[in-house]
Amino acid sequence: MKRIVTYFMQGLVFVAPLAITIYIIFVIFDFIDGLLRDLLASWTGHIVPGLGLLIILVLLTLLGLLGEYIVFNPFKRIWERLLNRAPLLKVIYSSLVDLFSAFVGKEKKFNKPVLVCINKENKLWKIGFLTQKSMEELNMPGMVAVYFPHSYNFSGELFMVETSAVQKLDMPPAEAMKFVVSGGVTRVN
Repeated sequence: MKRIVTYFMQGLVFVAPLAITIYIIFVIFDFIDGLLRDLLASWTGHIVPGLGLLIILVLLTLLGLLGEYIVFNPFKRIWERLLNRAPLLKVIYSSLVDLFSAFVGKEKKFNKPVLVCINKENKLWKIGFLTQKSMEELNMPGMVAVYFPHSYNFSGELFMVETSAVQKLDMPPAEAMKFVVSGGVTRVN
């Protein structure tokens, strides 16, 4: 009986992450594709799976191209003037812009994984990402800003730590993030 339970648990460990990953991808695909599903069905007369997702991807790419080179600079200036008149909206919007650009923008911020000595006595180290090399603006000379993502969560904390407590971590940023988010379970390549 014990052996059967062990085999069941091994099967669960094998299948559950795969099934959950497939389910999450399906839900995201279905949600994005469903945004235009009814409109496209009324135009074409039938439902074409994936067409809504394809159109959204093409439109977002074209908007990015237009925003970068041609049309959106005047609209961006108007939007920024509007935001300056609504301080709360500006804080929310600029925070979201910074967050998205940190992960997918030109200036990716989470690209410098570091080890930080949190407690020298107990030799406690934490993996984080260097986000600011200097904290002079906040009257904190000799300090840097390090973001520490939480394990099994999409959140984290920002700490100001002494430069001497930070060591560069020689690993790709994606591997470092995967290692931290998995709670250290993922193997480092």
